[in-house]
Parts: sequence; structure tokens; C-alpha cells
Amino acid sequence: MEDLALPLDPPPLQLEPPYEIRRFSSDGTVVVRGAIANVFIGGLLIGTFDENADDRGPRNVLVVTLSKSGQLHLGRLASAFGITDEYLRLLRRKEQAKGLGAVLGSRQGKISKVSPDLRAAWFAMFDAGQMPIDAFREQPRKDRRGYATVWRAYFQWKQKVSSPSTAPLLELPTASDGQLTLWGAEAAADQDEDHASADEGGAEVVPMTAAPVRGGQMVQHVGCWILLALANELGLHDDARRALAQQNHDGLRIALDAVICALAIYQRCVEGVRRLATPTGPTLLRAERVPSASGVRKLFGRLLSETEIGGALLDARVTTRLIAAAHADEGPAIFYVDGHLRRYTGKQVVRKGWRMQDRRVLPGSTDYYVHDEDGRPVFRVPVTSHDSLTAWLQPIARRLRDGLGDDERILLAFDRGGAFSEHLAELRDAGIEFVTYERAPYPKIAVTAFDRKIVVRGETYQLHESRNKNLGDKRGRVRRIGLLTPGGKQINLVAISTAPAEQLVAILLGGPAVRLPSGRWQQENAFHHDDARWGINQLDDRAVEPYPPGTIIPNPARRRLDRSLRLARVAEGDARRKLACTTPALGELRRAAVEQDLADALELQRDLEALRPQTPTHAPVEETVLAGKLVRHTGQLKRIIDVIRIVCANAESELAALIAPHLGRPREAKKVIANVLAAPGRVTLTDQAIHVRLAPAANRSECKAIQHLFIVINQRALVLPSDPKHLPLRFELQPL
Repeated sequence: MEDLALPLDPPPLQLEPPYEIRRFSSDGTVVVRGAIANVFIGGLLIGTFDENADDRGPRNVLVVTLSKSGQLHLGRLASAFGITDEYLRLLRRKEQAKGLGAVLGSRQGKISKVSPDLRAAWFAMFDAGQMPIDAFREQPRKDRRGYATVWRAYFQWKQKVSSPSTAPLLELPTASDGQLTLWGAEAAADQDEDHASADEGGAEVVPMTAAPVRGGQMVQHVGCWILLALANELGLHDDARRALAQQNHDGLRIALDAVICALAIYQRCVEGVRRLATPTGPTLLRAERVPSASGVRKLFGRLLSETEIGGALLDARVTTRLIAAAHADEGPAIFYVDGHLRRYTGKQVVRKGWRMQDRRVLPGSTDYYVHDEDGRPVFRVPVTSHDSLTAWLQPIARRLRDGLGDDERILLAFDRGGAFSEHLAELRDAGIEFVTYERAPYPKIAVTAFDRKIVVRGETYQLHESRNKNLGDKRGRVRRIGLLTPGGKQINLVAISTAPAEQLVAILLGGPAVRLPSGRWQQENAFHHDDARWGINQLDDRAVEPYPPGTIIPNPARRRLDRSLRLARVAEGDARRKLACTTPALGELRRAAVEQDLADALELQRDLEALRPQTPTHAPVEETVLAGKLVRHTGQLKRIIDVIRIVCANAESELAALIAPHLGRPREAKKVIANVLAAPGRVTLTDQAIHVRLAPAANRSECKAIQHLFIVINQRALVLPSDPKHLPLRFELQPL
């Protein structure tokens, strides 16, 4: 591409009609004047096409040919040509299968055109405070534009009003031969580099219009209504409407329902909304049409941009409800705290953190999760800076205290990553009970001192308790509980709690003293299940932001210097080992070469040691080689989707607890629930209730358990979100 750049002199400016610039690379632009689009690379005109013409062949050939270079960002290229990423992907697949002739086809269907006069009239109505529905209704019956077309014009007006151009519109500089110069292309592209064009592949935000419940037909995935009703009962929809300041919440309700239904059928992310586009999808979502995945993302994005703290408010409201639900009638409210690294495999440069499963540092974000006693997720704390567990124990404890009140007892269970004396003393002073592993080294207890026995996960352990664990620096003492395994291995626990030692051991290791016998390991199991079932490790939000100046990060230069120093020391050791060899195999020439290697290694070490004092271990981001490169994900959209995931996971756990006693294999309860949520069924609407007859994939014994589940659910009179009639749902099984 660089060979096409010509060293042209900037010509004098000439007054021409206003134009629009769309840049897709450093020297590539699409210049639109009126309806004619000219494509330039390095100042050389390589093609022209008409944006309003029925024949899209010239445009498709140009964009497909440019995409084959392998040097252009396909998303920017598609945006510059006025199409979506998905449409460009389809064009490329056609070209690969059938050649360029396959992308020459003309556009099918009627082209909806809005004249400049009609657009100006609509903009005047919007300026006067009227809404798109008013502009739609005031149209004459003849030559009426569609409702979605009016909404697209409304969004264009809103974008124009919210971000007016402060700079005067430049005029297009032209050369005598009709080609745009390199100077002119760069100057114009700087004016409008981030232009966003209309999406041809359906990525526009189409208004989401609600529809009433329709009965009398088989509806695919209608079992999702159980999850929708439980999420509504947990207050998700009401909290979202208040947090996001959405008065007309039809669109928000449909978007929430679409995400919940996609998660219910094992799609794990927002992209799964596409799998709801079935003939009965509108009936399932109670909408005029099934929204697209991009439409759902854009709706959430628009709401988050209008209310900057809307996602945080929704997270806080739902978290408060879940914390209050964990209130214990007797004894303390038990919470498990642990974190894991969520790996990132994209193209951005993000900070690295330690991932225990891989025994290495990897790019990503550390998430700290809080689960209740039954292993259900309560809330998530994203930490892009990979702070240690000890840095977040106090904030998490304060959040739990705010949700439960000052009188409630709280007990935190965590692993040895938080078992440092200073932080344990802080938890004790804050009135928070805890139990964790004691960090090694610790004194060995005599075998004769173990005076009690306890059953842990089917094995008999010996137990000894004392209060001689000194935190040091006059911080006081805590309880120490020693365990001796059947293999003779000693495990020490430390705790601040009035609970019996057997209960503390059961909380951390499992045993008969808790309802679930797995102890803290049920949180580890929850991590695996929530990722496989609900997709907690999904990125969800690709929006990034640079780190603010002054942010202290580990210095990459110091890390490379230390690594080079370690390699030099290894080289020194290898050379000394070879020189110490007394065998005659090492000849004089070989010995001289090894001695030279030793001298080089020592000299390199001296140079690196001299550089170490001048290379700090940590430095501001702007003073490192990562300046201008290091970014972090905003996570605004992921915060909302994760709140939905947490609510769904709690609802699933509740359903599993109801059906498990009636199953021959209780461990498969959540799998049976997944089949119920994805089941089709027939909907019958009456004046008293909404009857749903489901046909899940289940054997005879599972069907009996599902019938018991439906009896309990029907007694609760669950209601679909935003149902104006508040009709209760009645579920039953289709006869075999």
C-alpha cells in the first residue's frame, strides 16, 4: 500500500460541496460527496461507487479486494464503506467460494429513502420536544415511512444534537487531475476520523416494542419463563429500571429477557440472543420481533452512557438483596471469598497476573467472588490491577456489613492467600469472624496431643485445638486448630469465632457440620460450573480505556533486566561446571572457549548489576515502554451481564434444591433443570392464569421429579416481568 503514496504538493483550496471522510487506515480514506463515494489510498483514487444506487457490486468488489491485503483492520474497513463486520464477513466467504462474481449481485428489496425535506421536518419536530411516535402518526397514509425508519432518523438527530461539530466544515481540496492529494486526505480525515455510518447488516438499534402474551401455539424454549419469573421475583427487572432511569422500560425489559433466555439455553453470552430468532421467538419474549445481539448491546450501551453510574447502581441493588437473603437465623452468616484470573486472549495490551492453574503470569483481569454458605454467587469484584486478596478482604467485609447490618454476625472463609497476621488482626478488630489456613512454617504438634476425631469428606481426621497462635507485634492471639490426616500430614487452621471447632473445620474442609459436605471446595466447584453454564469468564465488553497518568505499574524494563541477569548467572554456572571437569575430553581449544564464555558471562553480570539501581521495579505507566499501549477494559456492559448471570445462578440453585430430593441421582439436579429451562411447550391463555404445558427431555423418573417441582412453583404464583394483568404462571408436563 505504501508504494501507492505519491509525493504530491498541496494544491490551493477550492470551494466544493461539503463532504464526509471515513478513514480505514493511516493512508486510506473513503470520501463521500453527496451520494458518490471515492476511495483513496496514499492520495491515489482507486475506485468510486454510488451509496444510493441499487447496484452494490462496485462497492463490494472494492471492500473485498482491500480486505484481502491482510494489513487493514476489517472493522474499520467495514465502517468506512458503510457496512457491518458481519456483512463484510459474508462477502469474503462468497468471494472465497465463488470468486468476485459472487459479490456483484444487486441489492434486493425496496430501498427506503427519506427525502431531505422530510428529514428536516422530522428534525424540527424532535427539536420541539416531540417523540418518534408522534412523527410516525402524523405522516400521510400515502408514502408513509416505517416506524423503524423514524427511529433511525431520531437517533441521527440525537447524535447531531449531543455532539455538534465545533469546527467549521472544510471544503474538499482537489487536484487538477481529479485525484485527492495525500495532504488533502489526511487533513480531511483528521476532521472526521471516528465517523460512524449506518449498518447494512442489521446492527442498527431497532426499537424494541412489547407485545402481549399470545397463546394457542407451541413455543420453543418456553421453559425459560420459569427463569424469567424467578428473576422478576428476585427484583432484577425493577432494580434495572430504577438504576438505569428508564421510564418506558419495554426495550429494557425485552433486552433483559433476551439475555436471560439466551443464558438459559446454554449460550453463555449476549451473542446467544441470535439463537432465539425462531418463528416463536416473538411469543417467547412477548415482543413484536426478536432483537439482535448488537441491538441488545447498543441498548445497554446507550442506557449506560445516559446514566454513568447505572451499572454500579444495579449491581449494588441486586447485591444488597442477595446479601440480605444470606441472613442466618442461628450463628453467623457464612461467606466464601476467593479470586481467580480471567484470561484475556485479545489484541490489546493489558496487565498480567498470576494464574495458579497455569503456574505463570498471564494477561487478564483478577475477579474476587463472594459466595454464600450454599455456594451461590453473591457479587463479583473486578480488579484489573491484580491486587492481592488481603487488599480486598476489608472492602468486602464492609460491603457485607452494610448489607446485613451492624448486629449480624459475619464469618469469612478464605484460603491462605489472605492469612497474613496484619490483615487477620484488622478483620478481628472490625468485628468480622474468619477461618483460614495457617501459612507455613508452623510448629509441629505431637501426635499424642490430638485428642478428638472428626470426619472430613469421608475420612477420619484427628483434631487438636489451642489458642497459642501469636499474630506478633502485640496484635494478640487467635485460635489454632490442628488436624492430622490419616496419612500423617498436619494441617493447621486459624480462626476468630465462637463457633465450635468441628463447624469451622467443616466450613473450610467439608464435613457433616454444614449442609453441603464440600466446604470451601464448593466455591471452587461453583467457579467451574458458573463458567461452563453461565459464562462468567466471557469478556462481554471490548471497550477499553488507557490507564490514567501516574498509575504505578511493574516496570517491564526491570523485569527484562532481572531475567537477563538470571540467564547470565546460569551461563556462568555452566561454564564453571565445564571447567571443573577433570576428564581429558576437554581439550585446550575447548577450554579456551569455555573460559571466554565465563568471562563474557561475568562481564554481562557486571553491566546488568550496574543498571539495576537506575531501573526501578515499579514506575508510572507514562515512564515505561508501555506508555500509550497499556489499556484496561471498562467492564460496564460486563457488570450488567454478570449481575444477570448471578441472578440466574441463584435461581438455578433454588430450583435444583427443590427437585434434588425427588431425583434418583440428586447430583444431576442442575442438568435436569437445564433441560426444563430449554424445553418447548404449548401456551394457553385464560382470564385467570397463563398455562404452560412443557415437554422437556427427561426419562420417567425425572418426569416425576419435575412434576413435584411444578407443584411447588405453581403454589408461588410466579408472574412474568411487566405483565399488566399479573396473571400467575401454571406449569405442567405434557403426557408421555
